[in-house]
Amino acid sequence: GGRARLVGAVGRDGAGVRLVDALPAAVERGGLVRPAGFATAVKTRILAGGVHSAKQQVVRIDRPGTRPIDARTRVAIERKALRAAEVSHAVLVSDYGSGLVTPALVGRLRAMARTRGIPILLDTRYRLLDYRGLTLCAPNESEVEQALGVRIGDDLRALERAGRALLAATRASAVLITRGSRGMALFEPARRTVHIPIHGSDEIADVTGAGDTVIAALALALAAGATCEAAARLANYAGGIVVMKRGTATVSAEEMRAAVGADDAAAGRSGRDASRG
Repeated sequence: GGRARLVGAVGRDGAGVRLVDALPAAVERGGLVRPAGFATAVKTRILAGGVHSAKQQVVRIDRPGTRPIDARTRVAIERKALRAAEVSHAVLVSDYGSGLVTPALVGRLRAMARTRGIPILLDTRYRLLDYRGLTLCAPNESEVEQALGVRIGDDLRALERAGRALLAATRASAVLITRGSRGMALFEPARRTVHIPIHGSDEIADVTGAGDTVIAALALALAAGATCEAAARLANYAGGIVVMKRGTATVSAEEMRAAVGADDAAAGRSGRDASRG
């Protein structure tokens, strides 16, 4: 299988040690910078529920890592990020608002990605309009509303306006707006908007990590040569599978194949039923 090259800053504290130890063998860790005194960001989820009942998250406590990032750490991470992009099939940038990811850094990664002809994707909840010219960004509906100062809700016209405005502002090749139970909407220049209903039931167990799952599936699909629409449909399957699992979960290739196969079989049956009528 392929390898993921992880680049970023992590502390030498207990949380940082546990984080690095938890990484699967397929994750290349050479891009991690571990500055002395750097505090690892920690998110604590409080679950409620009895011994025989399903536990539900009721609150999350976030303890941010070290801020601001010092110049030496920033330079080291930029160097490692560019080195990783030189040998990768796709670049996925996650901006968690720590100040580590900047438009300048992303601009250099974008230039590298263009030179190599590989996709570059962005996951940001803070500075959606500050990044330009990427392959794809996948904000959720509330992030779009916040960035543009609009309200979407059930209004498909408002959704259409917002998607096209975001496409123009970011100059991205595609914008995928994730809408929770309302599915997804894919916007590409000079193409009709593609609305994708959610995969699976609406009996959701845990939405933790759903956005991360979607953007990871998009990156993997685009790296393999998929169109933006095919990548979005695959990401929709991945998101639909992971929210049915409790806790921070992942999706296997086998689960993806089973989900796509089941839908294909269902589509075949409905097609045959229609032809009989």
